[in-house]
Order: sequence, then structure tokens, then C-alpha cells
Amino acid sequence: MDAKTPSPRYSTEDRIGVLEELLNERYSVRAFLPREVPREIIEHVLNVAQRTASWCNSQPWQVLIASGEAKERFRKSIYAEAASGAGDDHDFAPPREYVGVYLQRRRESGFQLYNTLGIARGDKAAYAKQALENYNFFGAPHVAIIHTNEPLGIYGAIDCGGYVSNFMLAAQALGLGTIPQAALARHSGLIRRHFNLPDDRRVVCGISFGYADHDHKVNSYRTSRATVADAVTFLDE
Repeated sequence: MDAKTPSPRYSTEDRIGVLEELLNERYSVRAFLPREVPREIIEHVLNVAQRTASWCNSQPWQVLIASGEAKERFRKSIYAEAASGAGDDHDFAPPREYVGVYLQRRRESGFQLYNTLGIARGDKAAYAKQALENYNFFGAPHVAIIHTNEPLGIYGAIDCGGYVSNFMLAAQALGLGTIPQAALARHSGLIRRHFNLPDDRRVVCGISFGYADHDHKVNSYRTSRATVADAVTFLDE
């Protein structure tokens, strides 16, 4: 027998309004307060995100969360490898090239960050220094590593992307800040070794999270979004 859909507690207008508010509020936090998030709040985020849809209900995401001394050991390890100039070690191939409007959007986002921090255009040394802050987790007290099963291939990674989105929205609803980090996946081999993950696990990304430092200037800008007309084609005949 099919389970019955429970009656909603809120009106349709209220439900869509809350979702729109969360989506509009959320941004990639690049400066966090040192205060740790209580375990019960983290578990609330995880319980909400666990409802993410997936192909054949496979639910391929596995989540490793490092906090406290465990996070600090991991931070030192991955920062050292990144700062050494070690080559990329992605489990999933990164974009081959950004072209056209995708390149324009990437540049716009990057220049917003650099301008906010007072980094002069073309200052590659400063760009590189800022990029390394990914491996300090931007001061976040917690970092999550999202990984999937190798035989599931790209479909497992797609499902994990849905999980990441829902994790971030749940965190936003509970007063937390997040930043999804593909940069951490550049060191997938190190992550497997550091956390003793099996060889068949594939790292998708990381999520640093905690309480945002709203007074830090790096958290003062917001990226733009394309219009629906830029992204959607309607076919009626």
C-alpha cells in the first residue's frame, strides 16, 4: 500500500515564500566565527538533507564531518599538500574549459571577491594566496567531505550534488553558513589516505560550515543569477 502524503502544515504561499527566502539568503561564506555548532543542530541538518532524491533511491552519498582536533589535523595535511604545488588529483574530471557566458560569469564572481578584498586585478600572487584559504576552510569549525561509490559513476556524483544543495539550505534555515568546495576534491587521494577511506570511494566535494562572520568584508558581496529566459526554453507545439 502506498504511503499517504501528509497534509501540509503551511499554505502554498508560505511554503514557497520560505524556500525563496532561503535561496535568496544563502551565499558562499568565506569567513566564519570560531564558535562550534552544537551536535544536535548538525544532526538536524543531516536529517533534513537525508531526504534528498536519488537515482533508484540509491542514496549514494556518504558524509564525513571533521571537527575539533580532527578538523585541525586534516586542515594541516591538506593545506600542506595544496601549498606545495602538488598536482591535481581529482576523482571526477573538472571542467575542461570555461567559454562564452560561463567564462563571463566565472570572471564576474572572481572579480567581485577580489575587489571586495582589495586585491588588484592581475595580482596572481594574491589570487593564489586567497585560493589557499580553501584549505584553511575559511576559518570554519567544521568541514564535511562528500563521497560516493565508484561504480555509480557520474550519476552518483549528481545525486551528491542534490544532497549538497539540500544540506546548505537546511543549514541556512538553522542559522548556519556554508561554502561548497570543489577545491578540496583536487586532493582526493590525500583525503582517502587521511581518513582511511576504501579505494572504491570517490570524493565529490567538501562543505565548510559554521556560523558566518557577518562583519567580515569578504561576506558582504553577492553573486548574480541569470534570468529564467537565459536558462529555459518553452516548447508548446
